[in-house]
Amino acid sequence: MIEIPDDLHEACYPISWLLGRWEGVGLGDYPTIEAFRFGQEVEFTYLPGKPFLSYSSKSWILDDDGNLVRPAARETGYWRPQADGEIEVLLSHPTGFVEIYIGQVEPAKIEMATRGVLKTEGAKDYRTGHRLYGLVKGTLMYVYEMSAMGHELTPHLSAELKRVTGASEAQG
Repeated sequence: MIEIPDDLHEACYPISWLLGRWEGVGLGDYPTIEAFRFGQEVEFTYLPGKPFLSYSSKSWILDDDGNLVRPAARETGYWRPQADGEIEVLLSHPTGFVEIYIGQVEPAKIEMATRGVLKTEGAKDYRTGHRLYGLVKGTLMYVYEMSAMGHELTPHLSAELKRVTGASEAQG
């Protein structure tokens, strides 16, 4: 665990274990695509005194030797813990959709599902998502399931990320 910054809003204490920059490798698959490996960088920052964490994620498709093939998904958003142990997560994607997740926070575990998805006319079919994040022996692990392209909720991504920097304030 990291030390909780003095200027972190008290509402964020239960999710303070997310703070920092994380990097690692994951696996992806879905019935409509070939399985793939990806590298990922995730960062959770905070604004002093504000009751949310800022979030950003970047990923890259990797070849079998771990070399970069091309950029992949991006997402940004805010993680808003609530007093009752729930969490609200707002995510925006450059591929034309935004998501609102609602979930539960437990010590070193967050499970959430989409409450709503809004997409542009040109975005691919995406209906719902389910995510599970956990801190296991200092490693951030997650799994992501989605229903899209005519398929029911199906595993899509999983990754194991190591913390490379600690808590930091968001810029701006």
